[in-house]
Amino acid sequence: MASIMKLPKIKKFPFTDILGWSVSRYDRFNNCKRQYFYDYYAKFDKEIPFDNIQRLKALTSTALETGNIVHDIIRDLLLRMQKTSKPIDKKKFLLYAFEKTNAYCSAKTFTEVYYKQKDSVSGDDLYPAVEKTLLNFLNSQRLRWIFETALKASENWVIEPAGFGETRIAGYKAYCKVDYLIPVDDKIYILDWKTGKQDIKKHSKQLMGYALWASYHFETGYAEIIPSIAYLCPSYSESSVELQENDLEILKKQIVDETLQMYGYLSNIEKNIPKPKELFEKTDNGFFCKYCNYREICQNNY
Repeated sequence: MASIMKLPKIKKFPFTDILGWSVSRYDRFNNCKRQYFYDYYAKFDKEIPFDNIQRLKALTSTALETGNIVHDIIRDLLLRMQKTSKPIDKKKFLLYAFEKTNAYCSAKTFTEVYYKQKDSVSGDDLYPAVEKTLLNFLNSQRLRWIFETALKASENWVIEPAGFGETRIAGYKAYCKVDYLIPVDDKIYILDWKTGKQDIKKHSKQLMGYALWASYHFETGYAEIIPSIAYLCPSYSESSVELQENDLEILKKQIVDETLQMYGYLSNIEKNIPKPKELFEKTDNGFFCKYCNYREICQNNY
């Protein structure tokens, strides 16, 4: 029988303005500095009204929203499992998923519609992919493991902790928010759900970031942490990282370097104030431009 490891409380930090590294933040910075500026520093733009930038930032896409919906439904299912160990009623579960899909779609503006690639996007358009992905999860060995093994420690689960997953890596602020963490016996299991394509290199970096987060907050060694990415489509599969001390030290140095690169675009590091927008270069990679929420602005040559 699995025993329960009692985890310390997640550490809290006083608010500071200084930026914090994350995989997604640095990816945006690395892909297009101008897009990065609009995402994080819109209030400093002297040409375009803040509300206009925020409206474009809030646009979603069919692929992104499918992932959001699936992610939130699995979160809700896990929260439900903390309260009851009753088997899942598949019919009721899928009805809940259908209703949530419709609610999300009715509340969002899609890039495909805004940029006139489609006339409309509704829950009926997204639900087939949502249903298929959720059925993959319901039929997975991982869900069986959660019922048979992890459920014994359900009161100690960490499901999308409040905040943004703030931590400290090599003394620098960083954000590594886990989807689902559970201690079983002497191990800490971390699971992150993905509905997009597999990218082992990128996701391994993310998993190691989660391990650094868990080690920092729970003061445990890396050997006790097992992080895994769960790919939910086109079929269920998992990819885990075998944590090596040397690899994690390399990642820490990389995070410091990437943080300093982002600092280089600030006029005031402590207050997180950017240099002028003109110094945030537009990418020359048409692939990123094609799917960018802000392409309307760039096409107008602001």
